[in-house]
Amino acid sequence: MTVMETTGTRTDTCAGPPQQNRRPDGQDRYTISEVVALTGLTAHTLRWYERIGLMPHIDRSHTGQRRYTNRDLDWLDLVGKLRLTGMPVADMVRYAELVREGDHTYGERFELLKTTREDVLARIDELRGTLAVLDRKISFYADAGRALASERSR
Repeated sequence: MTVMETTGTRTDTCAGPPQQNRRPDGQDRYTISEVVALTGLTAHTLRWYERIGLMPHIDRSHTGQRRYTNRDLDWLDLVGKLRLTGMPVADMVRYAELVREGDHTYGERFELLKTTREDVLARIDELRGTLAVLDRKISFYADAGRALASERSR
């Protein structure tokens, strides 16, 4: 059972639309090495996510090997997006706990994601300022380079 499957009657689909039929034959079971190949994460990271509660309840085969589903891959996609926002791991784990607790946690999830969104917007503004500085420097050096080239050609 995955984080997404433990939420009662409704599921949290904020990972985006499920990517159906990742495998040509429609099979919905992946080994850890297949998930590594599909996601770019390491096996160590996947096991760590499971250990800290970010990816709990991964199904196992009769031999004890992890078996991931398309829902697990969708969840990992969301976790990857949350990582890109700079969300602390503790907040990601808290979000996963809230998802598992059910629909009554929508308010807390909303606040957590809203705060993260505000942080992302602040970082975007900061990066725009940084980009403007880089653009000015690039323009300066381009102009200086043209001026030097013009002097040398005289």
